[in-house]
Amino acid sequence: MAENTEGDLNSNLLHAPYHTGDPQLDTAIGQWLRWDKNPKTKEQIENLLRNGMNKELRDRLCCRMTFGTAGLRSTMGAGFCYINDLTVIQSTQGMYKYLERCFSDFKQRGFVVGYDTRGQVTSSCSSQRLAKLTAAVLLAKDVPVYLFSRYVPTPFVPYAVQKLKAVAGVMITASHNRKEDNGYKVYWETGAQITSPHDKEILKCIEECVEPWNGSWNDNLVDTSPLKRDPLQDICRRYMEDLKKICFYRELNSKTTLKFVHTSFHGVGHDYVQLAFKVFGFKPPIPVPEQKDPDPEFSTVKCPNPEEGESVLELSLRLAEKENARIVLATDPDADRLAAAELQENGCWKVFTGNELAALFGWWMFDCWKKNQSRNADVKNVYMLATTVSSKILKAIALKEGFHFEETLPGFKWIGSRIKDLLENGKEVLFAFEESIGFLCGTSVLDKDGVSAAVVVAEMASYLETMNITLKQQLIKVYEKYGYHISKTSYFLCYEPPTIKNIFERLRNFDAPKEYPKFCGTFAILHVRDITTGYDSNQPNKKSVLPVSKNSQMITFTFQNGCVATLRTSGTEPKIKYYAEMCASPDQSDTALLEEELKKLIDALIENFLQPSTLAHFVTVKNYCPVTSLIRNLSCIHSECFKLSHKLHLSMDFWLFC
Repeated sequence: MAENTEGDLNSNLLHAPYHTGDPQLDTAIGQWLRWDKNPKTKEQIENLLRNGMNKELRDRLCCRMTFGTAGLRSTMGAGFCYINDLTVIQSTQGMYKYLERCFSDFKQRGFVVGYDTRGQVTSSCSSQRLAKLTAAVLLAKDVPVYLFSRYVPTPFVPYAVQKLKAVAGVMITASHNRKEDNGYKVYWETGAQITSPHDKEILKCIEECVEPWNGSWNDNLVDTSPLKRDPLQDICRRYMEDLKKICFYRELNSKTTLKFVHTSFHGVGHDYVQLAFKVFGFKPPIPVPEQKDPDPEFSTVKCPNPEEGESVLELSLRLAEKENARIVLATDPDADRLAAAELQENGCWKVFTGNELAALFGWWMFDCWKKNQSRNADVKNVYMLATTVSSKILKAIALKEGFHFEETLPGFKWIGSRIKDLLENGKEVLFAFEESIGFLCGTSVLDKDGVSAAVVVAEMASYLETMNITLKQQLIKVYEKYGYHISKTSYFLCYEPPTIKNIFERLRNFDAPKEYPKFCGTFAILHVRDITTGYDSNQPNKKSVLPVSKNSQMITFTFQNGCVATLRTSGTEPKIKYYAEMCASPDQSDTALLEEELKKLIDALIENFLQPSTLAHFVTVKNYCPVTSLIRNLSCIHSECFKLSHKLHLSMDFWLFC
């Protein structure tokens, strides 16, 4: 391929052989400089080469992204392990090759592409541009492409894949990640995110198609090709129409005196939440003016993740107080997740956790189903789902009410896939969730959906208001009826994979080879499930019902006192996460006692199973006040952690606990 070196004083970089002492790196440098047509990302690599920064070049060019729980996700910038024009082109070429193999009617059914509002000036990289390049690769191969003409919520893409009967779809988004990140989220023809073996096979195809094809860089095709179609109006109309299926009190909604504040966190959600409220008969929610419009800098929040609670909801809460609004609803930047807060009588705000909101959703969706079911409806045909690290409250409701509850592996891709199976077998799925504020009411979409969740919370609140009951009061009623479920989720950071592996291997060989622990301190263990190896002591054949996941570590302990605790690694970050929940029976109403029991068990779990005190370079971050507020989401504090490690002169296998 001819190189454009006009006016480049350093054009010799493009032609000289590279002698870094690393043949793999030399090859990768040559490939990047030949293939990348984005001047800014090409310049980033040239500058690193010019300055002899071989380690950073190696980090950027000698590894590739892999599919995690939310597709491909990484920092925007130059390099084969980053999100940029070239890696998105390569990923789409691999997608094309795999889809052509899987679907003989690929060029009749087409492909859906959506995007959020992220962008990075220094790399000339934006979600919209990456979406256009994704479309260009496919249009150049005569594939019809449904490319949204403006930003949309992530759930619109899986919804469109189903409604348009496309073979697959991609959403360019990094959801609630830090502003530097972007991603490439893939949906199969079912409308659910891809799972194995598709993810592995697509990666193989990407590796076979790394050199850009003729036409792959031609984003003009988006404007000129007759195969490009804009599904925005049609999909938005149909989505809003389908929302009516989960609206049960429209007349009541139209008369409510409740006010709602909504923040879209500088993302895509504002217009779509406004439309959803209209469909449900509500007056429009009050938008937070500083956060209403898209802003890739997320300039009013330290971290664009509503799960962080009051610290990031400050503008919303203050506006709500000013407007006398009792409920605050926050959708994350791609509007697939929802946080909610309620003003209490004492003037304080209650920010609900994902597990608490799920308890309310579970009660609400089943209560509405009971009141609206036909005479011959069978409760045994009804299902609710949750990921295995989420609260067991739906299980408690299901046991008392007679419907089915199922767990899946972490990640909504597993929930979507299982829902599809259930629907094909004539089952009715009312609700599904993951504890990280991901909710799905109904089954019009097979992925988490913050837009529909927001308006369902509004309807629930307005219904309860007619009985002078708040959301928090109703949550207590749910717990009183089905049992209190008190949970705690946190994590350690570890940058040494061998250390992580050793921790989990020790648990698998605790008192003797191939024996799991029977106690954690003084707490007796009833059952152990190891998703990594496929072991489950509670099954007759000792085999886990959930799929084996050998590429990640995850062990769940069920204790005699009713607590369930899971230790797992993150698929995208250097974390060991723990999820602990005290699942009490309805007759156990002393919440202080339950919370104390949970705290003691977590302390025992950390001390006996993770043993941070035995590891070198251990730091308890909560002792360092200047960074305490940062330790909630690694995507927002990654650089701060590194700064802390350097400040304290620690090596990179240090641990941080929060």
